[in-house]
Amino acid sequence: MIERNIEKWHAHLKGELAGGLDELLADDCVFYSPVVYTPQQGKEITKLYLNAAGATFSGGSGEKAPDQATSNFKYTKEVLCGDHAVLEFESEIEGKYINGVDIITWNDQGKIIEFRVMIRPLQAVNMLHAQMKAMLEKMQA
Repeated sequence: MIERNIEKWHAHLKGELAGGLDELLADDCVFYSPVVYTPQQGKEITKLYLNAAGATFSGGSGEKAPDQATSNFKYTKEVLCGDHAVLEFESEIEGKYINGVDIITWNDQGKIIEFRVMIRPLQAVNMLHAQMKAMLEKMQA
């Protein structure tokens, strides 16, 4: 089951999943940001954060997921176990190296119920915080 869920996630990132995040996320999904203290509850706020992250990494408008073929965002490792996946990624924005992990949990219906993002080094966290804030404001305007 986890392999199929990961396939759908990668299809979404390539813009090849009909329904996109609406197809992937459970209504009660919880998003844990590397820079926001409180968990973000619900599908809509999770979509907002994931779309903003995609736009930040791809330099786009926030309207679709980052296409890994056109951005320097790439997953470098995958660890799958049960209903959980840990996907390590690397990227570079404004000359700063970014390394992090997406920790994703799915329910029995194949919907994401928890999405955690952890990023390093500190310079990358600080830069992404500023860029994500600007992207979220732009998307909410």
